[in-house]
Amino acid sequence: MSEVVKLERHDAIAIVTVNSPPVNALSAAVRRGIFENVKAAADDPQVKAIVLTCAGRTFIAGADITEFGKPPQPPSLAEVISGLENCPKPTIAAIHGTALGGGLEVALGCHFRVAVKDAKLGLPEVKLGLLPGAGGTQRLPRAVGPELAVKMIVGGDPIGAPEALKQGLIDEIVDETVSGGEAFARKVLAEKRPLRKLRDDDSKLAAAKADRSIFTNAVQALTKRARGLEAPFAAADAVGAAIDLPFEEGLKKEREGFMKLVTGDQSKAQRYAFFAEREAAKIAGVPEGTKPRKVERVAIIGAGTMGGGIAMSFANAGIPVTLIETGDEQLKRGMGVMQKNYEATAARGGIPADAPAKRMGLIDGKVGLEHVKDADLIIEAVFETMAIKKEVFTALDKHAKPGAVLASNTSYLNIDEIAKVTSRPQDVLGMHFFSPANVMKLCEIVRADKTAPDALATAVAVARKIAKVPAVVGVCDGFVGNRMLAQRGKQAEKLLFEGALPQQVDAVVTKFGMPMGPFAMGDLAGLDIGWRSRKDRGIKSEIADALCEAGRFGQKTGKGYYKYEQGSRAPLPDPEVEKLIDETLQRLGRKRRNVSDDEILERMMYPMINEGARILDEKIAARPSDIDVIWLYGYGWPIYRGGPMYYADQVGLKHIADRLSYYAKETNDPSLEPAPLLRRLAAEGKTFASLAQASKAAA
Repeated sequence: MSEVVKLERHDAIAIVTVNSPPVNALSAAVRRGIFENVKAAADDPQVKAIVLTCAGRTFIAGADITEFGKPPQPPSLAEVISGLENCPKPTIAAIHGTALGGGLEVALGCHFRVAVKDAKLGLPEVKLGLLPGAGGTQRLPRAVGPELAVKMIVGGDPIGAPEALKQGLIDEIVDETVSGGEAFARKVLAEKRPLRKLRDDDSKLAAAKADRSIFTNAVQALTKRARGLEAPFAAADAVGAAIDLPFEEGLKKEREGFMKLVTGDQSKAQRYAFFAEREAAKIAGVPEGTKPRKVERVAIIGAGTMGGGIAMSFANAGIPVTLIETGDEQLKRGMGVMQKNYEATAARGGIPADAPAKRMGLIDGKVGLEHVKDADLIIEAVFETMAIKKEVFTALDKHAKPGAVLASNTSYLNIDEIAKVTSRPQDVLGMHFFSPANVMKLCEIVRADKTAPDALATAVAVARKIAKVPAVVGVCDGFVGNRMLAQRGKQAEKLLFEGALPQQVDAVVTKFGMPMGPFAMGDLAGLDIGWRSRKDRGIKSEIADALCEAGRFGQKTGKGYYKYEQGSRAPLPDPEVEKLIDETLQRLGRKRRNVSDDEILERMMYPMINEGARILDEKIAARPSDIDVIWLYGYGWPIYRGGPMYYADQVGLKHIADRLSYYAKETNDPSLEPAPLLRRLAAEGKTFASLAQASKAAA
């Protein structure tokens, strides 16, 4: 019998317990253990009912992803589920923590399900570019009806136990899994309840069979935001098969869909992203056993867009915040914006109706920097100029308590310089949030020269606590994301001087899967910001300057690279811009040429990848996958393309290096020459992924 699954008998009730930390994933050993123990209990004449439960912090939280792509080991998950479903004695799944993916599929194979009050149940495979592959798309619609099933499978979000009870996914809420599962089993036996096999129960499919629009409308609403993704549509098809086909045929269709996705490029990229995110939370070069400092209270300086968004992120996680401004007026404005944001989300049903009041109750607005005195973590989110940042940190040094972590939410500036104005550089680091900070998941954590390991560990732990994805980076201009983005910006601008139009460049970038192109993004941010900064540094950019001189600052003035109709954010190509570009090129004595979409794509992506190679060489990022995490969660890189460094490996580094050399010559731009690391890997026929493998082997 298996080590990771054990069988006990409590009189007539067999308790089968999975104990495979950390999340009881369905490895070959776990599958075998469940299969053998359920069979043994079924064969034991003294056993009258079987309860399947898990030790540790959770029920089965899914398949063992590390087994994907390897030769399958028997028994298959489908065989395990059949064993439970066809068992002649009642089988009961007793759930705590999360029953996700294969874990919920196992529970759906049981005749009954009970769960503790705070358990969560879901089929999130779509987030890995997959669909449930062991009957989930066929049994869940029979358990809860196709409308909720499609929401859970195509949307990928779990539901809580109270909702699961209401919808018929579980039969009872219990206080504790073993005793609760056992008591429920005795009730089933006493009442002689018939064994419910979901595969044979079509009652909840009847309405959608009669009126398929119930299902198609639900699918439409869910796939609206699935641009470019294959899995949501394949998952919806599989759920549709539950309505249209007999159970066995539906299973076959589900299996075909699963096999197609699991071997496809999108799911490989999405599974890579899943592991990259986990890896990013591991901090390179921090001694084993470093404990984060205690953070019970947070202070945020600046109630503008960024400060307010950061404050909301903490309040959302139930952490009290002191929000500090220089004057009453600014504070009132900032608090008002947050209140409005919360109310709008509640009106849309995104948060409960009582959440705005609760969350605003955690944000304490104050005027004056002296109010940081009780905070364990202080995040500065003031205007992005070094002089102002230094002024704030000089004051923080006086008012912050000893051992408080002092973080700057800067997107470019040198944290070492900021740390120098304090007497405690070991407590100073960067926490670069992305706008809007209450929505965007990334937090670039900047390790300065003197940052203490436990301060760094604190920032990573706090970021995770407020549901952000942390990625640790080193100090350089623009850190990782903005430094790479600057290379794309440079090429976008050059393309206009060569004959491309803003709408052509943006169309190529959005077709690739990015949420916005560089020019629409410039309009959103405001073109006057770059204009001011160029004037400060004595730099000219003929086309962008001409737009600003004409008062075209972007969305806020209704005109930038595009024009915007009253009250709309949709960018519309503007003949005036084309005219202005033509006039500028004539004045500079340049001829427009026809620029192909392929060239645009290569010049948008390859220089960023090149900069990524420099960043790795300089040890600004510890791993190629950290760069990918930053782009996936901070810049809207399409998840099904895995991130820029992963994408580069798929395209082939030799091809990228060759094309960069070609463009360096064609456009007379030596900065496009391949970085030494890219050149070396390309020459050796290696990938960026090979760097991560080499460093793991060395460790």
